[in-house]
Formats: sequence, C-alpha cells, structure tokens
Amino acid sequence: MELLKAKTLSSPVAWRSGIRQAFADVPALAWLLGMLGAVLIEYLWGDTLAVMLYLPKVPPLFGATLVLKKPLLFPWALLYGLLIYVLPIGVIARVSAATANRVAKALERLPVSVSALLHLVLLYAVLSIWTENSDYRLQVSKLIMIAVMLTLSINVINGYMGEFSCSHPGFMALGAYVASVLTLVLFKDNRLFGPALLPESLGPFLFPLVLFIGGMAAAFGALIVAIPSFRTRGDYLAIISLAFLFIVKSAIENIEWVGGPRGLGGQPHWSTLPAVFAGMILCIWIINNFVRSTLGKALNAVRDNEIAADAMTVDTRRTKMVAFMFGAFWAGVAGGLYAHEVRHVTPGSFGIQMLAEILAMVYFGGLNSVIGSIVGAVSISMISEILKPLGLYKWIVVPLILILVMIFRPTGLFAFRDFNVRKILRHKG
Repeated sequence: MELLKAKTLSSPVAWRSGIRQAFADVPALAWLLGMLGAVLIEYLWGDTLAVMLYLPKVPPLFGATLVLKKPLLFPWALLYGLLIYVLPIGVIARVSAATANRVAKALERLPVSVSALLHLVLLYAVLSIWTENSDYRLQVSKLIMIAVMLTLSINVINGYMGEFSCSHPGFMALGAYVASVLTLVLFKDNRLFGPALLPESLGPFLFPLVLFIGGMAAAFGALIVAIPSFRTRGDYLAIISLAFLFIVKSAIENIEWVGGPRGLGGQPHWSTLPAVFAGMILCIWIINNFVRSTLGKALNAVRDNEIAADAMTVDTRRTKMVAFMFGAFWAGVAGGLYAHEVRHVTPGSFGIQMLAEILAMVYFGGLNSVIGSIVGAVSISMISEILKPLGLYKWIVVPLILILVMIFRPTGLFAFRDFNVRKILRHKG
C-alpha cells in the first residue's frame, strides 16, 4: 500500500498537480516581478554564465536558435534557460506572492487603470532590459508587437464579423507607404522627394499623426473593398479582398516616384521600443473595448445570423463596413510602424506569404478572442523566428504545428475568450 502511494505521488500527474497548487495563489504582479528579476540576472551575469557553460554567447532567443545550429549545445542551452529564466522566475514569483497579493488587493480599491499602468510599467521594464543585451532581440520584440496589432485587427473581421478577408497585407502596405512618404517629404532630405519641408527634430512628436494618416489611408482602401463586397453574401469578400491585395501590390510596383518594385527606403528609425509598445497597448485596449461595446455585440449577432440580426433592427451593412474599416485602420498603423522599423519596404513584402503568416497567427490563437490573437501572434512569430536556421524546412514544421492544432483544437487555442483586465490583475490570496 505504501509503495502504491509513493508511485502515485511520483507520477507526472501528481507532480503537475503539486506545481499547480504551489503557484495557484501567485498573482500577475508576482510573475512580472519574477520576470524582472530573471532579466536583471541575465543582464548582470548572463555573459559569465554563458562562458562557464561553453556557450559562444548569451543565447538570443532562450537558446532555441543556437541549438538548431549546433545540436550538441542542447544540454548547456537548456541548463542556461533553467538557471537564468525558469528558476529565478519561479522562486521570485513564489517568494513575492504574499506581498504582491497585498499590493494587488490594495490596488483593487483604486481605478483599474492604476493597476493596469503599474503592470504595464513592469512589463515594459522587462522588455527593455531583456532587449538591452542584443539588437536582434530588440528587433524581434518590436516585430512581434506589430504582429499582435495585425492579428488583432484581422480578428475583428475574420473572427468577430465572421467573414474571410485576404486584404490585410494590402491595408498594411497602404499604411506603410503613406506613412513613409509623409515622413520622407516632411522631415527627411532624400533624392526622391528633395529637401524636407519641416525640421527633422519635429518628426518624433508628429509621428503618431503620421501613423494615424497611414491608418486612415488603409481604412479608405477598406471602404473601396467594402462597398461592392457587402452588397453580396457568401465568399465574395474573400475573392474581392484577394483581388484588392494584388491590385495594391501591382499599383505600388508601377509607381516610380515611390520606388516601384525596388521599394522605398530611408525612413527615419522612429519605431522605437516605447513607440511600438505604446502602439500595441493602445491597439489592444481600443479593440478590446470595441468588441465589448454595443457595436461589437451587434457584430457578433451579424456573424451568428445576419437575417435574424437584421430583423432585430441591426443595420447589418453599416455594422460590417464600420468593423471592416476599423480593422483596416489598425493594419495601416501596424504597417507604418513596420516601415519605420525595417526602414525599407518593397511591394513584394506585402504578398501571399505575409497573408499566410497573419492568417496562421489568428487561427492558431483562436477566433473571436483578444487573448487568442495575442497568444497566436507571439507564438507563431517566435516559432517562425526560432526555426529560421532550418531554412526552407521551416515551412514544413510550421504547417505541421498548425495542422496538429486544427486537429485537436479546431477553433484555435483560446477561441471565444473574453479579455477581462480586472480578472487578470486581481489578487489571488
């Protein structure tokens, strides 16, 4: 009997249950403190530990890319991850849980914005310190945040509205090129547009306005798609939106004053970590409020049964057009941030491959879910970046992962989940 009990306690299920119980009362604030502690440890002693473990340098993405290039380093990369990330995060989160719960409980008496701001400051501090070690980490982090914005914006259309749109790379291209042209004309001397019209020092302060105009250009493009599309039913939106994508791509390729097929470069590097982080947080907040609003509920009604929604006095065509333009606007903003991060955009960047990646993110994370969009964007972006050393074989592994998700979770990992900020930030004592 004692032997059976010992075996039961040592089983994987018992271990998982024990770990879950040990961390059940750890709030989000404690986890953030744990992550902050881990990145500080890496910042101070990561290089020393990497040398001690015979690693050529601090692993840029948790050792995954390093292992794919040099499989023999797997044990040392795994040990590095355990010592730098897993153990510090777990220990600090567990030790600080009681204090963090008291702080979280006190914050519940204040407006939720105060608690959210504190958590966001800690999250930004984690990102800032983690990316300090490597320019590669910095760029990957910013591109992932831009991917979150894209995934959220297409989920408004493909998830909450229930249509299938293929035009998001086209909207992104419009935002990227309009924002790029504005910054180059107004703030940067260049051979295509001549001397700048305004001092370059004003540029960073007016950059949000430039992004807004880029987003509005994408929304106007969405209006062109929406007017004929929403007079029809069925799969016509997918066909028209795909045609729009090719039209935008071909039009840019044939406009020489924006670089034609060679692309447009020389954009100032204004997509800094604070700018992209702020853009992502603003996008999450606004889209989450939108889908939880009366218009968002009307959008769900249209998705579930358009005829019934129309009978219940919902202006279905107006609702769909507003949602379509709203999603396109944020794709345009993401395109503007992307252009000022990579600093050279070409029409070929906004093609079928980008469409496939965006759709993979939204369907992997789950439709009709803000949390799903965030998880899908981060997961697929990280997997895609980690598998880069495999070259073309990456496009065998990524589809296999998606196929497995579609088999075992057909609606995605976190489909139809509300993003409740109060629930995430509350204490667990």
